[in-house]
Amino acid sequence: MKTIIGVMGGSEADPRTLDAAEKLGSLIAREGWVLLSGGRASGIMEASARGAKAAGGLTLGILPDTDTQGASGHIDIPVLTGMGDARNAINALTGHVMVVLRGSVGTISEVALALSAERPVIMLDFSLRSTFPDHYARGLIRDVATPEEAIEQTRTVLT
Repeated sequence: MKTIIGVMGGSEADPRTLDAAEKLGSLIAREGWVLLSGGRASGIMEASARGAKAAGGLTLGILPDTDTQGASGHIDIPVLTGMGDARNAINALTGHVMVVLRGSVGTISEVALALSAERPVIMLDFSLRSTFPDHYARGLIRDVATPEEAIEQTRTVLT
């Protein structure tokens, strides 16, 4: 079975965060892992998939729609759910590890769903320590500052 790493974050993001997402996608591909995202052609989803594809990786997009009209061109396997935001549960449960960049309500819901399922979450330059202190204390959430640190922590939780 292939290792699947979910990359979650906002559909809108500042240039620094988008650069980090693209670098993260590239590093995930170089590890031989599959990149999972929300699959859309915007924000963290687009940037991370672009990075993974540029590095020769495989990308999986869990789309909220019933067609691929809004899908990123960097997604190899689009999964059409027709579920809207309810597809966040699929995002949270499909990855072995979730790496999270800056986002808002949708992103935080994915984090909460992953934690409910005891999935490890790596927070890249985006902390939710005050929201989930118990999960931090248990080591289920880890904060990192760079894409490289996110990969190192991902390796750690996969072993």
